[in-house]
Amino acid sequence: MKQQDSQTIAVIDFETTGLSPNGGGRATEIAAVLVRDGVIVDSYQSLMKTGAWVPPFIQELTGISNEMLAQAPNAASVMQDLAVFTRSCPLVAHNAAFDRGFWQAEMANAGCAPDPAHEGFACTVLLSRRLYLDAPNCRLGTLAQFHGLPDSGRAHRALADAMTTAHLLLRIQADVNGRFANE
Repeated sequence: MKQQDSQTIAVIDFETTGLSPNGGGRATEIAAVLVRDGVIVDSYQSLMKTGAWVPPFIQELTGISNEMLAQAPNAASVMQDLAVFTRSCPLVAHNAAFDRGFWQAEMANAGCAPDPAHEGFACTVLLSRRLYLDAPNCRLGTLAQFHGLPDSGRAHRALADAMTTAHLLLRIQADVNGRFANE
């Protein structure tokens, strides 16, 4: 059988002011972790200044304050940098519908041309629901504990969550390869 060419996958995570860009939510932080050949090879993280106000309960959940964002880089420049960092990489997220909505909205706000590789998002929640029927639930923290994944830092911070999701993706890939290697 022919060896497949390596492909780099970008695992992303947003922290936001709300549940949806359609409901007025804006991104406050973004991270992307690049995975290739079963290894995490690079990462990108930045706070983002969008001008949106961060409600107190979101500040408590994420640790991201309005004061921190006042000093952050402009969201458009962050997303333009991220478009270059993730160019031609398929995207993966935990609860991809959420992150995909913010990805599309923030990329459009930044004037970034769509990347065909970013059309669909793979979702580690949906994959986990199919593969890990004995997991208590499919929350990222629960799955990390269930699989004994490395501690990547504070939950609800973009880089820690993207890194945990990258480790989960690697676990999913290994489990799928193990289950279907002889088929």
